[in-house]
Amino acid sequence: DGTELTAKPKRSFYAARDLYKYRHQYPNFKDLRYQNDLCNLRFYKNKIPFKPDGVYIEEVLNKWKGDYEKLEHNHTYIQWLFPLREQGLNFYAKELTTYEIEEFKKTKEAIRRFLLAYKMMLEFFGIKLIDKTGNVARAANWQERFQHLNESQHNYLRITRILKSLGELGYESFKSPLVKFILHEALVEDTIPNIKQSALEYFVYTIRDRRERRKLLRFAQQHYTPSEHFIWGPPRKEKSEGCKMNKKPASPISIHNSYISKHKKPKEPKNTLASGSSAGKAAEEKKVELTKNREENGQDEKEMNCDAVRQNNSEKNSDTDTGQLSRSEETHDTADRKEDTCYSKKDGENLNDNCGNHPGAVEKDLCDTENSSNNMSADLQDNLDKDTLSGGTTTKLKDELNS
Repeated sequence: DGTELTAKPKRSFYAARDLYKYRHQYPNFKDLRYQNDLCNLRFYKNKIPFKPDGVYIEEVLNKWKGDYEKLEHNHTYIQWLFPLREQGLNFYAKELTTYEIEEFKKTKEAIRRFLLAYKMMLEFFGIKLIDKTGNVARAANWQERFQHLNESQHNYLRITRILKSLGELGYESFKSPLVKFILHEALVEDTIPNIKQSALEYFVYTIRDRRERRKLLRFAQQHYTPSEHFIWGPPRKEKSEGCKMNKKPASPISIHNSYISKHKKPKEPKNTLASGSSAGKAAEEKKVELTKNREENGQDEKEMNCDAVRQNNSEKNSDTDTGQLSRSEETHDTADRKEDTCYSKKDGENLNDNCGNHPGAVEKDLCDTENSSNNMSADLQDNLDKDTLSGGTTTKLKDELNS
């Protein structure tokens, strides 16, 4: 017996499968023969007795209440008092249907008797219902009944059926208080220790609300002894951290490869390469044309400067030889020079036309031509000043000689 008590419990696959079906995909009987029968509802209306005993519901609630020997040894009434959508041990009892459940909830007489049956069975287990929300507490005879409940384990199957039936007939909220009370008595008070396995395998998992189930499992995990044998909740954090520590670190080679793969440049498609090469060739051809135009412009500017210098030298020589120039000739010379400068500007405009689609180069060439024309005009102005000065001195000398 000592080795059995200390042995680690095992989960029941049958219990897990059965309660999963109850919570999610419970069998639903929709046959016409069941819809028209409504034997469970008629039994609670006190119209038919339950089979095979032939006892009506009113007799059960009035005469069987407190008769613990009869409630303990009779195994046919529990399927009628707490019907389900599944077959039980009593083959005379019929399964509930969805239509019958809806009709049952609408019938006040049936609901009243159903709650009385629930109270009767709780007293049989040593528990009493204290309010309309489903809270329970110890009954007056709890010591005697708890001892009996701890020894007669077939009653655990009855509690499971009662919990399922509460959920089917509209009293889902009554489950959690009852299960919490049983877990407290089994784990904390240790009054019914033999029931804790069934409570954790069956009772908790009849609750459809996942959050309520987790609350009950956390409560049970806190008070379960030995704690390392608790198998109904998540593993301890220490174990999970140990599993994380056992994981091998990533090799530096794999890290290096991942780094290279992240920083690799994407391959360009062939079409983009071809278009890029063609664009590069076009740009080079435009550069060559631009340099040719600049060279031609430079040669034109040099020729224009040379012509201007020659013209200035010839004018200087003629001025020194003659020594006199009339105002009309000076204005004529300045007009000719202005025409030359206008000619140079026109040449700059022609250069702009030859340059095509290169505005930067055109602006540079225009600036060069404007600078050269400004230089030429400055030289011409200096020559004019010199000519006027020389003309003035010669006239003064002639006047002095004449005098």
